Amino acid sequence: MKHFTLNGQIRQKGNKAVIKAFRRQGLVPCNLYGQGIDNILFTVSEKELKGLTHTPASYIVDLNLDGTVYTAVAHEYQWHPVEDNCLYVDFLAVNEKKPIAINVPLNLTGHPVGAQAGGKFVQSARSLKVCALMKDLPDQLDIDVTPLELDKRMVAGDLKFEGLQIVSDKNTIICSVKTTRAMQQAAAEAAKAAK
Repeated sequence: MKHFTLNGQIRQKGNKAVIKAFRRQGLVPCNLYGQGIDNILFTVSEKELKGLTHTPASYIVDLNLDGTVYTAVAHEYQWHPVEDNCLYVDFLAVNEKKPIAINVPLNLTGHPVGAQAGGKFVQSARSLKVCALMKDLPDQLDIDVTPLELDKRMVAGDLKFEGLQIVSDKNTIICSVKTTRAMQQAAAEAAKAAK
């Protein structure tokens, strides 16, 4: 999996006024926690953070905090309800020895059989949560949708990947091929004509 470098400045615990002052300066308050380290409070540039938040890709984050580099994954984002800017980020420290749970984008390939027959292809999920060691984490999950027939769907439980476990609910719908209204109408007309 690709790495993303993010620079931050360690900060002290502050009240709401301090946090608001950071945000006015274009800084996003963050927290790093995980096994073997104490919680570290820090801030990152909102502009720099967009490289992580405004992309469909997933990254292992190399956090450079005042010269010390920590390996982490973004665990949780808090967003402004109206302005859609990031207000706060929790990072989880990770290492190469323990499995990591992270969302990985899906890359659907092929042309479904059902769509070739006139059905409508619908993609319902853009990513799935997987768990694997850092070395086994892929940049994306490649899924061939060619065998998907009319009125059938593909769910997370149908997928198997070597070296990683899918953590998302096995009933998560990834994609489906639906019968179109035109096809239903044509079938109804054909049934009438056959009588």
